[in-house]
Amino acid sequence: MTVSVLVPSSLSREAEDKREATRKLGYVARAATIFRADRLVVYPDRDGETGQFDGGFVQTVLRYAATPPYLRNEAWGMRNELEYAGVLPPLRAMSQTGSESTGSGSSRQGIVTEVGPEGRVRVNCGLQHPISLNVPPKMAVEEGERVTVRISSRRPVRAKLVDEPLPGLSIEQTDLQAALGREDAGVRIAASRFGDELTVGRLETLAGRVQRDGMTVAFGAPERGLPAILGIEESAIEASSGQDDAIEPSSNRDDAADNGVEPTADPGFDLWLNTVPDQGSEVVRTEEALFATLAPLSLRE
Repeated sequence: MTVSVLVPSSLSREAEDKREATRKLGYVARAATIFRADRLVVYPDRDGETGQFDGGFVQTVLRYAATPPYLRNEAWGMRNELEYAGVLPPLRAMSQTGSESTGSGSSRQGIVTEVGPEGRVRVNCGLQHPISLNVPPKMAVEEGERVTVRISSRRPVRAKLVDEPLPGLSIEQTDLQAALGREDAGVRIAASRFGDELTVGRLETLAGRVQRDGMTVAFGAPERGLPAILGIEESAIEASSGQDDAIEPSSNRDDAADNGVEPTADPGFDLWLNTVPDQGSEVVRTEEALFATLAPLSLRE
């Protein structure tokens, strides 16, 4: 099961300063980590970006936040976008913690600090000192490259380099349609106050599919929700409410018009969902919407 969270490049558009923008992005990364998202994807919203807090700033801060603390200085150095990185809340991702076990252990990110002879490299993976490891056959690594290290014991150190994706939250950049079109996208959900209300009955129906197929959940930006970003009339989304068969996957995205959404505007969602149906605040911030949406959708049957 793969969980992907999609946020716009205009995510920090209402921030008063760089400190507040950084803090906001930190809570977005933390929400994605708490609910074990595999990918946090930044999709373009050029019309909604403002000033210095554009897509480049958003991606840099999110990638820094997702980097294990023991690698941050070496991986990033000094960057203007990271001036207030100290206000980022710690993610403490489970997949990035070490293992004292003598069993299969856990995976950690590392950085290759030196490429030596005879297929060996030195890797900084958060232990007391960089460790020397054999490079697996058919795997090529370079100095400064991030790699995955499987640690089975820390006392004494027993570890190996593995040719696997980096553990932890992956920060990516792509457009909405490409993200929704992935084979492992699962249930494609648009989080919006104009979508179907999430009820106990609806959640019971939805939970089984999410657990089996995974999910991709897209969010909007402050004062600029998904309808505004996509150029979809809010009334068109409301017209599709109450259709439970929208939960089922569609092999042909042309049927979007049958659900009240123009196919030229809808990039391929299975349903629009309102996870705060009786909100007491006029505005639900994006980072708040992540917690409110991912929490119920993470429940098991």
